[in-house]
Amino acid sequence: MQANGAGPWIDGLIGVLIFSASLVATRLALTGMDALFLSAARAALAGFAGAAALASFRERRPGRGDLPALTIVAAGVVVGFPLLTALALRSVSAAHGTVFVGLLPLATAFFGALRSGERPSPAFWLLSLCGALVTVGFAAQGLDAPPGPGDALMLAAILVCGLGYAEGGVLARRLGGWQVIAWATVLSLPVSLPLALVLSPADPAAIPMPAWAGLAYVALFSMLIGFVFWYRALARGGIAAIGQLQLLQPFLGLGVAALVLGERIEPAMIGAAAAVALCVALARRFA
Repeated sequence: MQANGAGPWIDGLIGVLIFSASLVATRLALTGMDALFLSAARAALAGFAGAAALASFRERRPGRGDLPALTIVAAGVVVGFPLLTALALRSVSAAHGTVFVGLLPLATAFFGALRSGERPSPAFWLLSLCGALVTVGFAAQGLDAPPGPGDALMLAAILVCGLGYAEGGVLARRLGGWQVIAWATVLSLPVSLPLALVLSPADPAAIPMPAWAGLAYVALFSMLIGFVFWYRALARGGIAAIGQLQLLQPFLGLGVAALVLGERIEPAMIGAAAAVALCVALARRFA
């Protein structure tokens, strides 16, 4: 059931804003640690935080029938997307990765239609495609490198993430938004924790603080806190409709880069972001 009003859209926008810094934080973490350790450590840290939250609020355990869906969520957003993007970012820049983030709303809407039974109108799909083309077209400016393994990894990351978003949005209607991601990270602990211990760096003191800060951000914010808002928004506002907010993620990410790294915001970014915002607003109406 979809909720009317601005609540789900505000939640979704907060989630997207948190996610928008993920690629930058991942790149920071990769300056001092291996991609495999980073992926395992962020999942393990999120799992401990999720377990603490579940225990504090004495949440009931998911039913046996919820486990397949939780496994899909864990495989998609706890393991798959972080690992694939970390591997991809060893050979492509964070800016290059934003090209693929522009495809995430389409992937989310597609899997949402398959998994939740949502049937957006043809006008919605057209607006979603237009928004994706504007986003990808803007993000691709100045990228003249031929496709490589990093591009294939980013594309795979978008597909598994879209599936994880859609499955989590459906499951959040039964378990609650933050409970879904908390249980998914806990479910991943038997894999993520041993891997993090085995892959841990020989000399942690040699890792620079920006790399540790990047790990802390992707573990607590990208992996857990952002999903508290995101899954609640998907459950209340509709997977396909709310998913279109992800079209703003590359622009928000560039804004974060401007604030953190001092990068210049080009006028073209403002115009493209305005066009995408219009697509999101119209898609909401026709979803």
